[in-house]
Amino acid sequence: MRWLAGLSLEFQLAVRLAALYVVATLIGVAALVYQAYQTADSLGDLDLRRRAVDLAALVTLGDDAKPQFSLSSKLAGVYESSADIFLFAIRDPNGQLIAASNSDVRNLVSSWPVASDEPNYFRLEEFGRTEQNYHGLTMRVDSGAGTLSITIARAANVSEFVHTILREFVFDVAWTIPLIVFATLAIGILAIRRGLQPLREISAQAAAINPASLTVRLRQENLPAEIGPLVEAMNHALDRLEKGFSVQRQFTANAAHELRTPLAVVSAGLDQLQGNGELAKLKLDVARMSRLVEQLLRVARLDAIALDVSATVDLAAVAAEVVEYMAPLAVARGVSLAAQGVDHAVFIKGSRYGIEDAIRNLVENGLSHTRAGTEVVVAVDEEAFVSVADRGGGVRVEDRDRIFERFWRARGAGGGGAGLGLAIVKEIMKAHHGSVCVEDNLGGGAVFILQFPKADAFQGSVADDRVKLKR
Repeated sequence: MRWLAGLSLEFQLAVRLAALYVVATLIGVAALVYQAYQTADSLGDLDLRRRAVDLAALVTLGDDAKPQFSLSSKLAGVYESSADIFLFAIRDPNGQLIAASNSDVRNLVSSWPVASDEPNYFRLEEFGRTEQNYHGLTMRVDSGAGTLSITIARAANVSEFVHTILREFVFDVAWTIPLIVFATLAIGILAIRRGLQPLREISAQAAAINPASLTVRLRQENLPAEIGPLVEAMNHALDRLEKGFSVQRQFTANAAHELRTPLAVVSAGLDQLQGNGELAKLKLDVARMSRLVEQLLRVARLDAIALDVSATVDLAAVAAEVVEYMAPLAVARGVSLAAQGVDHAVFIKGSRYGIEDAIRNLVENGLSHTRAGTEVVVAVDEEAFVSVADRGGGVRVEDRDRIFERFWRARGAGGGGAGLGLAIVKEIMKAHHGSVCVEDNLGGGAVFILQFPKADAFQGSVADDRVKLKR
């Protein structure tokens, strides 16, 4: 069954179980029918033998010492009826006929040899006045008149009647077999589902593990013996994976931390020097390296320490502070930086530091790509989202998912970034159970939107704080 290879284990087991049930049922029914017919034939042969013994018991010796045969009135109605259902002939050991059911039988057996130690079976086709088919036997039977040779036959239509009853029985049973198979299969499938429940639970646990939850291990209690070794092996693999991630994160954090001080010294030294345009380029390169190191540290912190998103944060206040902080950079680049919707507090649950970092990265990104003489707008909405709109070249549709990957940069992209800023934003939003996306800005450019979970119930509980902040 190669076609089953790509399907679920539960479905494969159900199909194989169904095939097993069908085959076993067919074999069982065939064996039952065969045995029934064999039993019917055996009972027919047994009936003929018993009748032969009964006929032999009716032979007695007369006063002249010769065998005599006399049927009772009850048996006469059976053996002497016009239907000729039963035929018989009784002969002595010398083959002399003692009695026969009719002349046709007498003429038939007169030329037959006497019975031997084993019964001799025969079949008659269209025999006698009724032209019926008969099944019979000739056997040796001991009696009060000595050893006799009894020939007895039964009309074939009697056997056909028995076979008809058997066929009716088989038909009656046949329509119930699919119901039994279906019920058994349904019970089997339920048993399979119940048996595979631990596997589904383990699969769900494994699917929930990500780089942020590498400390989680699959449970090993109450598992089937076949699944236990696999789960244990996966847990060992997760141990090795966690260790590898830990080493990588530690290396990134250490390397970035060690680079911060030398870069700060170099930057301070360059500020003291007087030089031509080459020195300005060198300062710009050092500034880019310093930003890259700072971003690496942020990434390392996000990977190593989970953000505490349980604090009360006012999105409007955070956005206003970021705009105020980034204003000098915007002025230096000849770009206007504006804030909208920051007059009214918008409270959410989150990390103030993380939200500030996310908005600042988006503003830096916008300032890097916006043309001089245009503007970058940071807007806060009461529906708990923050948008940063720029007037740059926009983001192609096919790149809108990849720009949030670490170290990914579009071909020909300017700005001198390392491809970490938007990845940091995505990680921060993931920690807040929110999302980040990018859309086209009306009139050109791009709009990055940070959507945070709503906190309607929470907003009602902090109404007093909101009033205080407004004052």
